Parts: sequence; C-alpha cells; structure tokens
Amino acid sequence: MADSRDENVTWLTQEAYDRLKAEYEYLSGPGRVDIAKKIEAAREEGDLRENGGYHAAKDEQGKMEARIFHLRQILDNARVGKAPAADGIVEPGMTVTIRFVGDDDEVTFLLASREESGAPIDVYSPKSPLGAAINGKKIGDKATYSMPNGRQNTVEILEAVPYIGN
Repeated sequence: MADSRDENVTWLTQEAYDRLKAEYEYLSGPGRVDIAKKIEAAREEGDLRENGGYHAAKDEQGKMEARIFHLRQILDNARVGKAPAADGIVEPGMTVTIRFVGDDDEVTFLLASREESGAPIDVYSPKSPLGAAINGKKIGDKATYSMPNGRQNTVEILEAVPYIGN
C-alpha cells in the first residue's frame, strides 16, 4: 500500500473521485459492450481492409481501453481528502492567490490534481514546479521555483482558503 508521500498518489475531492469512478464503471461495462457491437456490425459489412467503420471502431476501442487503464491507475492510487483547514497554509484543495514578485500580477487557482479539471477556475497540480514550491507555505511567505525555461520565479502567497466549489 502506498503511503501519503508516494508521488503516485492522486489527491481528489469526493466529487472528483465519484465522477471518475462512474466514468470507469461505464467505460468498463456498457461502454465495452457498445464498442464490441460497433466492431461486430462493421465486421459484417465485408472486407476489413477497406472498411472505414471497422477501423474507426477499433481506434475508438483502443482509446477507450487506454482511458480505462488510466482511470484504474488513478482510482487505485487515489486518496480522497477532506476539506483542508482554513489555517492559511497552502495544501491541495485550497484556492490560492499569489503575486509574482517584481510585478503586480496576481493569479488565483485551485491547488489540486489535474483530474479536478471540472473546477470553474484554473487548476495547478501540487506536483507542478509552482505547486510544489508553495505547498506547505503560509500567507505572506515567498517561494521560488524553476520555470521550464530554467529561469527562477518568485511568488508571494496572498491568500489560501479551502475550495468550496462553484
């Protein structure tokens, strides 16, 4: 069993976990039956080498199986977290507002797994360079992280509150 420090752990809200589990159950059950019917119907049309419907259905099946595999990995490694405390300390599940040191630009985002992408605001992963740099910091702290181009960027944490959804 992976512990909470394992980098393969995906922290999810209960809502995201339920949504992903429902998608997995549909794809691995009725979804597989539907695609098998499409493939069989296309196969009955004749020569498979020139059968566009058959090849499209097989391609769709491959993509669906890849999504099923990905969802299974997420669900197997998911930790459903309770809402974080409103203590001003940055952690997954928080809406965070930062300011880039040296200019006045402020950015507000949800610090969470990318599987929380249904959120109405931008989502930054705790595993991203920015997310990792600010995780555990508190309001007023500064954090420096490396951008993909190798430059260093420093941000100040202005606000960190539990995300409460729409």
